[in-house]
Amino acid sequence: MLSSFTLISLVGVLLGVLVLVVVMAVFAGLERNVKERLLGFTPHVLVKSPMLALPDDEGNAPPWQDLAEESAAIPGVAAATAFVADNVILDVGSWQRPVSFRGIDTSDAAQVKGVADMLDRKNFPESSADLGLDDRVVVSSIVAEQFQLRVGDTIRLYSTRNFEGVMNAYKATEKPVVREAFRDDWVTVSEVLLNKWEKDGEGFTIPAAELGGGYDALSMIYGEEIREPERVLVENLLRAMEAGKREEGGPVFTFSAEDRKAVGDAFEALEETDAEKMDGEILKSLKSLVLPKEAVVAGVYSASQMAVTPDLFMPLPLAQDLAGLGNQVQGIALRLDDPYEAEEVAAQAREILGPERYVETWGDQYVAFFSLISQQRVMMYFALSFIVLVSAFSMMAVMFTVTIQKRREIGVMKALGAAPGQIVRVFLYQGMLLGLLGAALGVGLGRIVIHFRGLVQEGMRAIGFDPFSASLTGFGVLPAHNDPVEQAVIGFMAFVLCSLAALVPAFFAARSDAAKSLRNL
Repeated sequence: MLSSFTLISLVGVLLGVLVLVVVMAVFAGLERNVKERLLGFTPHVLVKSPMLALPDDEGNAPPWQDLAEESAAIPGVAAATAFVADNVILDVGSWQRPVSFRGIDTSDAAQVKGVADMLDRKNFPESSADLGLDDRVVVSSIVAEQFQLRVGDTIRLYSTRNFEGVMNAYKATEKPVVREAFRDDWVTVSEVLLNKWEKDGEGFTIPAAELGGGYDALSMIYGEEIREPERVLVENLLRAMEAGKREEGGPVFTFSAEDRKAVGDAFEALEETDAEKMDGEILKSLKSLVLPKEAVVAGVYSASQMAVTPDLFMPLPLAQDLAGLGNQVQGIALRLDDPYEAEEVAAQAREILGPERYVETWGDQYVAFFSLISQQRVMMYFALSFIVLVSAFSMMAVMFTVTIQKRREIGVMKALGAAPGQIVRVFLYQGMLLGLLGAALGVGLGRIVIHFRGLVQEGMRAIGFDPFSASLTGFGVLPAHNDPVEQAVIGFMAFVLCSLAALVPAFFAARSDAAKSLRNL
C-alpha cells in the first residue's frame, strides 16, 4: 500500500510538471510564430512625416522617395519602402463589410516573401503572393470564410474616401447659388464689375480701391462651401481680375480689351448659373467617384484571431488609389538586418532624420498584443503552478502516512541512539527523490508530448474535441517552443516544493517519543 501511495504522489508531481511545461511551451511557440508572421510584413521601424501630405504652392507634396533614400542610409537598415494602410468597403455579391488593407511594395522581395510564408496552401493550394502591379489581392482566411471566397474570385472595393466626397457634394446641392447665398458680397462684386469701368484709350481702367473690395468679397465666397462648378467659375473670375496692371502707388488698375472681356465673360457665367443644371453635373460626376475597384483574389493567408492582421494585402499602386493618396504615401517602412534591434535603429533615425519625423518600432505598433500575451503567460504560469503545489501537498499527506506506518521503525532507531537529524534525513531524502523523479519525468514527457503534438491534435480532433482550431490560432499544427532554462526552472520548483513537503512530516517523526512508539506496537 505504501508503494502504491508513493507511486500516486509521484504521478501527481509528474503530471503537474508535464502540464506546466507543455502549456508554457505552447504559449512561447504562439508568441514566436505570431512575431515571425508580423515581422514578415510589418515595418520593423515606421517613419512618418506630416510633410509628406502637405502640398506646396503648386499643389504637389514632397516626393516620398527622398525620405526613403535618407532613411535607407541609416546603419542597420536593409530596405526602405513605402507604407500605406487604410480601410475600404468590401463588396461580394450582396454582402458588404469594412476591411483593413496594407499596401505591399512588390519590388521588395522581403515583403513578398513575408506574405508568401503566411499563405494557406493546405486549404487553398493555388494561392500565390505574386501581386505584380495588377489589381490582385491576398485575403485573410477569416474574410475568405465569411464571404466564401476562393482563389480567382473577383471582389469589389469601395474607397471610404469616396463617402466623404459624396456627403460634401450632397451638402453643396442643398444650398442656393452663390449670388443668392452671399447676396451682399455679390452685390459688391456686381457694382464694381458692372459700373466702375472707365475707357482709357484702347484699354479700360478701374479704381484700385473698388477692385480690391470686389476681389476680397469674391475671395471670401471662394473660401466657403459652395458647389464645385461654381468654385471653378469663381476661381476663373479671380484670375481674370488679377490680369490688371497697376503702376506703383497708382489709383487705378489698367486692363486690355481682351482682359476686360475675360472679366466680363467670367462674371456673366457666374451671373447665369443654374442650380438644377449644376446639381445634375455634380451627381453625374459622383458616378465616377463611387465606382468600385475590382480585384482578383490571388491567394488566401492563414489569419489568427490572436493577433490583428490586415484583411487584405494589395499592390502599392492600388493601395495608394484606394487611400486617396495619389502618388504619395503615409510613411516609410524600414526593414532591418535584425528586427530585434529596432529600438537602437529607431533612436538613430530620430537623431538623423530630425524631431519633425515621427518614428515608431514594430514593438510600439503591437504593444497591446504583446502585453496581452505576456499577461496570459504569467496568469497561466500562476494558475498551473497550483497543480504542482497540490501534488506537493499530496506528497506531504503520503509522507505523514509513512511516518505513521513506520512508527515502530522510528521508535527502534531512536532507542538505538539515532539522532533527530538522522531521522529527518531519511524522510527528507525520500521526498527529494520523489520530487527529483517527478520533475525529471514531467519535463521529459512534456518534451515528448510537445514533439508529437501534431498527433495529439489529430487524436483530439478524431473524437470531436479541438480546443486549438486553426481558425483561432492560424496554424494547422499548434506551434511550440522548448525553452530549456524555463523548463529547468519548472523542474527545480517542483523539486523544492516536494522537498519542503517531505520536511514537515519528517520533523514530526523526529520529535516522536521512542517509548510511546514502542508501547503502541
